[in-house]
Amino acid sequence: MSLFNGIFFHSVGAASASLCYTPQKKVNGWAWQTYWLAQASICWLILPLVVAWLTIPNLAAVLHEAPTNAMWHSFLFGMAYGIGGTAFGMAIRYVGYSLTYAIAVGISCVLGTLLPPIINGTIADVLKGNGSGLIITGVLLGASGIAVCGIAGRSKEKDFEKRNNNNGMFSLAKGLPLCILAGILSAFYGFALNQGAPIATIAQKYGAGNYKVNVVYIFSNTGAFVSTFFYCLYLHLKEKTWKEYFKLNGTTNTGLAVNFLMALLTGILWYCQFFFYGLGQTYLGKYEFSSWAIHMILLVLFSAIAGLLLKEWKQCSNKTMRLLALALIVLIAAVLILTYGNYLGGKE
Repeated sequence: MSLFNGIFFHSVGAASASLCYTPQKKVNGWAWQTYWLAQASICWLILPLVVAWLTIPNLAAVLHEAPTNAMWHSFLFGMAYGIGGTAFGMAIRYVGYSLTYAIAVGISCVLGTLLPPIINGTIADVLKGNGSGLIITGVLLGASGIAVCGIAGRSKEKDFEKRNNNNGMFSLAKGLPLCILAGILSAFYGFALNQGAPIATIAQKYGAGNYKVNVVYIFSNTGAFVSTFFYCLYLHLKEKTWKEYFKLNGTTNTGLAVNFLMALLTGILWYCQFFFYGLGQTYLGKYEFSSWAIHMILLVLFSAIAGLLLKEWKQCSNKTMRLLALALIVLIAAVLILTYGNYLGGKE
């Protein structure tokens, strides 16, 4: 039952993440940096503080006892994650959403899962445990499924380009390095949580229970916000877009309110992935490091399913739909294998 709860919470978090960009479609009159900074203020700055205050007993005492090194390391790795998110957004301009997702998330899935136990020196013990082979297999299979999903997505984009006779600004030479950078740095979020584990342990001592990871988000998410803030600040100064927070050209105040509401909704959905990720991780036991892989795989799986429900794959070629079907099968198989591997690990 504990393992089921873990997979369930990871599923809720991944589903939230897969839908978090949907409100952006209703945003009008804002430059990218205006919207991005508005929603980042919610998910990376405000909500981590508010939720930690609501769920961590004696938060002030926990922060007072928290090791300085753990706080700084979590913050700095969070900054790297924020840079990775920015690189992700830039890569989409050159190679499209699907290929960016496939390359960046695939790299993040493998590195973010396997590097923490390697660096901690626990990988040898992990490989000796029951179901360890299934965990490694599930991670690699999941990365393969993410890659196939990306290929399917690129095929979909080509279908639309042919229909509209438009090649856009596709540039693999510019986009690929950004995808790789985004994948590597996005994996650092797992390191941010790993480095913040001593803070979570203190929170648990004060009765935080399964909500103990929420205190770590104060540092990891704030780090991501700081790096994002400076990049958005640069764009605001360069393009003179600060005024968009207060007035939209050619629209009413209602339009401005809608934009803020959509940014708020995006921030809440994005933060939900962190909240439920932390809950899910506490239930996985011996192989809790596999949480990152499970989260990444479910994120891509639910994103593809959401695309189908929103009819984004409508009128695609048979080849594209076969690739998508293969990707979904591989992703589901990877989750099942990882779940069974965790089940066997829990029986030790």
